Amino acid sequence: QVQLVESGGGVVQAGGSLRLSCQASGRLYSMYTLAWFRQAPGKERDFVAAFRWGDSSTVYTDSVKGRFTISRDNAKNTVNLQMNKLKPDDTAKYYCAAGLDVPRPQLRFAYDDWGRGTQVTVSS
Repeated sequence: QVQLVESGGGVVQAGGSLRLSCQASGRLYSMYTLAWFRQAPGKERDFVAAFRWGDSSTVYTDSVKGRFTISRDNAKNTVNLQMNKLKPDDTAKYYCAAGLDVPRPQLRFAYDDWGRGTQVTVSS
């Protein structure tokens, strides 16, 4: 089991940037995938981006490609989400998730461990 704690959310104007971090406690083996999901009020929790610990490959949802970058900091056991050119539609609570042997990282049911989330609000 992995404990996850998100940080870095806040309020930003459209076009601005934020950097989210997800601190993981416990050992992250090569079979782990860490991901970011987001949930707006009244909507489902949607996939944003994923990072495979073993080969450092990444996956993004189409709406954030070219604007968001997911990366890891090995020394800090952290996965980060750099968000640039933010839009009001990016407003949501962002959650970090961890899962073992995740064949399809877009599926939220593939993840066993979740953080409590951090709020991102983009004003127009």
